[in-house]
Amino acid sequence: MGVDKAIFTPVQSKRAFEEVSSKIKTLIFKGALKPGDKLPSETELASQFNVGRQTVREALRILELSGFITVRKGYGGGPIVQDTILNQISNLFSDAFQMEKISLEQITTARITIERAILEHAMENADSQDIKALEDNLNRAKKKADQNMMCLDENIEFHKLLAKASKNPVFVIVVESVLAIMRAFTSRLPPDPETCKKAVQNHEAIFHGIKEKNVEKAIESLERDFLELKNRLQSLAAQDTAEVET
Repeated sequence: MGVDKAIFTPVQSKRAFEEVSSKIKTLIFKGALKPGDKLPSETELASQFNVGRQTVREALRILELSGFITVRKGYGGGPIVQDTILNQISNLFSDAFQMEKISLEQITTARITIERAILEHAMENADSQDIKALEDNLNRAKKKADQNMMCLDENIEFHKLLAKASKNPVFVIVVESVLAIMRAFTSRLPPDPETCKKAVQNHEAIFHGIKEKNVEKAIESLERDFLELKNRLQSLAAQDTAEVET
């Protein structure tokens, strides 16, 4: 989808590329530019902003690195508004973990602390649609678990649905960022249907805790879920270290 070229106005600054990127971000925040919209070409943007093409190119590079746009190559390509900010945040978390600035212990502790708060807010704010979404998620996960299938996607989605039920978008952003790291690590684990079943059981207990407004029950099940996963990941890390040393 194209956009109205008239929304871009000239800029005057020694660091014009920053002003160009800032103006485009403002248009995205205001909703004038939406995910999927294709921006004008570099030449057209340069004309609208009254700057050089190099300035526009640098501004687009900043926007792409920040996760506001993607630049598609080839015929019909160009700068496209696309919200990849969560991916950028997740990559920062992952890079910090790889640099050993974040430990598995710290991630688990942070998750427990964050999702404790999420549970309390979800109990207060979850509506009938949230409850149904959680229940549907559990039914899909249990069906897979009963067939000795892995249900990693459903288990990750469960925690995203909890964050959504809190009605706090900040929780959603934080949880999705942390879950991106956890997905990377759990995907390295060998298939283990029994672990999947345990996770589903924990999630079911959390769900009933929410429905019953039983905070203690929900938090106890949440902590058990996270600690069991942490133990599995620590075992994997120990195996990797042993393989490297042999």
